[in-house]
Amino acid sequence: MWGKSVSFWLEREFAMVSDKAISRLQAIVGRERVLTSLEERTVYAYDGTWAQYLPDVVVSPHSTEEVAEILRLANELRIPVVPRGAGTGLSGGSVPVEGGICLNLVRMNRILEISPEDMVAVVQPGVVNGALQKAVEERGLFYPPDPASMNQSTIGGNIAENAGGPRCLKYGVTRDYVMALEVVLPTGEILRTGSRALKNVTGFNLVGIFVGSEGLLGVVTEATLRLIPKPAVTLSAMASYPKLEGASETMGAILRRGIIPCALELMDAATIHCVEEHAHLGLPQDVEAVLLISQDGPDHEVVLRQMEIIADACQESGARNVEVAATPEEHEALWSARRAVSPSLARMRPNKLGEDISVPPSKVTQALRELRRISERYQLPIPVFGHIGDGNLHPNILCDRRNPDEMRRVNEAAKEIFQMAVSLGGALSGEHGIGLSKRDFLPLDLTPESIALQKRIKELFDPNGILNPGKVFPTELSAPSS
Repeated sequence: MWGKSVSFWLEREFAMVSDKAISRLQAIVGRERVLTSLEERTVYAYDGTWAQYLPDVVVSPHSTEEVAEILRLANELRIPVVPRGAGTGLSGGSVPVEGGICLNLVRMNRILEISPEDMVAVVQPGVVNGALQKAVEERGLFYPPDPASMNQSTIGGNIAENAGGPRCLKYGVTRDYVMALEVVLPTGEILRTGSRALKNVTGFNLVGIFVGSEGLLGVVTEATLRLIPKPAVTLSAMASYPKLEGASETMGAILRRGIIPCALELMDAATIHCVEEHAHLGLPQDVEAVLLISQDGPDHEVVLRQMEIIADACQESGARNVEVAATPEEHEALWSARRAVSPSLARMRPNKLGEDISVPPSKVTQALRELRRISERYQLPIPVFGHIGDGNLHPNILCDRRNPDEMRRVNEAAKEIFQMAVSLGGALSGEHGIGLSKRDFLPLDLTPESIALQKRIKELFDPNGILNPGKVFPTELSAPSS
């Protein structure tokens, strides 16, 4: 999966980009936006995973036309190009496996339009998700997709990975809000597809094929995003469960009452312990799970009544107690626990492998039991958190990459986790993507016919294979380990 020591090399024997090509890149964007020193390039050699590959050059375009010129040059010279946003990805999708050009899109960061009349926002790919949310909410509008990295990750990266988040249970994921795209194809052609019309079935859904394509088919340079009215009221609660199974059965109990919560997030006992050790938020230490629940709606009375019904469902499922946040400050305090999960886990062991699986909601309880058994079998701590309402779980394997025997067990445990998810009718990834980290496990989830067809689609858009090579599709080439 990640090699014996889970470490990839930074330097290669030769560069993919010649001095002449660098001069041509400088002519396109200016000398100051072409980075070539080792120190500058190292910043763009990694993302949120353990993968590390050094690009030969980093280029930061300001416009669609500059992106098109860069891709035309790269296609002519057969230079790999890896699009990159904020580098928060968790599947190795933006690391330059074959070197070449790192196409840094963070400078294309303008919100071009917010239209209350059409209920859309038009943005460049480098706009940060959280910044967009703040801007539209000031206009009484709402952009629901809320990945955990929303204050760092960019809309271009969200589109590439079809990002989700806690609110996707009620509102859906990124693909549900992308109406139109401007995309530069690997050959340098500029494609506009989709529209801002609410109903549009003209031709094939090319917008849909780019969302979640992980940077393999084209470079998004502009997106038209659907907005909805901002909910007037949001309330939250925390439910504590003596038994993990009770927490996993709560979603069904809520649905039986005719309510879809805005968010339903799980933290198991190991996660609770890590968060409390790190952040001291007063979480209960004598339970196997807590659920963080959020509901929104048009007025306080309606939402409060729904939260009362949700609390009743929690207690029916075995919750020991349910605490409803009465003020915005209490709401913020509850969700600060969820935001503290990732940094808390990072403090418990030298390293963590954060995984991302998805199972049908009816299989969540079984998946949680299997994850507990895998943790015991391989003698590895595996805290679990995630969007339990839609079956998207994040088991995190805590480890020490300096220990070869432990890393062997990490790789075996990860493989077993993937096999378990697929055997339950689930998927390898719910929101992080396949990228580099799961590419060799793709045949667990997709048939040979499906993989072959997707490869042909890739070849149609990118005949010379320059865009984000080495990602998603299985390869017999493996990264050397150190």
